[in-house]
Amino acid sequence: MAYILNLETATKNCSVSLAEDGKTVVCLEVADEGYSHAEKLHVFIEQALQQAGLTFQNLDAVAVSQGPGSYTGLRIGVSAAKGLSYALNIPLLATDTLEALSRKITIESGIVVPMLDARRMEVFTAFFDKDYTKIRETKAEIIDENTYAEVVGPLHLVGDGASKCKEVLVSDKFVYHDKVIHPSANEMSAMSFEKFQQKDFADVAYFEPFYLKDFVMTTKPKA
Repeated sequence: MAYILNLETATKNCSVSLAEDGKTVVCLEVADEGYSHAEKLHVFIEQALQQAGLTFQNLDAVAVSQGPGSYTGLRIGVSAAKGLSYALNIPLLATDTLEALSRKITIESGIVVPMLDARRMEVFTAFFDKDYTKIRETKAEIIDENTYAEVVGPLHLVGDGASKCKEVLVSDKFVYHDKVIHPSANEMSAMSFEKFQQKDFADVAYFEPFYLKDFVMTTKPKA
């Protein structure tokens, strides 16, 4: 029996799940426009343990969504996960944010295309098959009317990045799953347990989030 704490902070959704052998026992989350991860994450962690009737000492591993996604959100989640892993002397697991997003839907055929909004018409995206195996690498991609013209559908688009593509990607081969907006720690439960069984652990000292793009600090022009 393995208890794994899963942290998803790569987007606006601050999400925590506690899983037993890959099955979610408790999932707490809130998608806040103000990115309240710093205020909510540790509260959710404590509440999840309390609701499951467990303590930190019962945990066998901690998993974190590795990105791509929000620079600040990823830093908060990874810092918390690394701190818990080190303090409790338990393994650190890193899961793919886009895979977690793709797992929010089930398809019989075609390709799942999870999309995270990366400002303007750019998205962070990858391709997954119906079994959630990645079949095209993660990219930061600018969307226009010719995007995926060579790809045979159906293409199932999910995430907050997909919603802004509706007026550009209009072919019948594009299927929009509008209710799926953010990745969640709920889907991380099965992913992290698989990594735990395979002993696919991240190095606590050297692990860094997968930002995909360099963080650029912007300042408002002086009046």
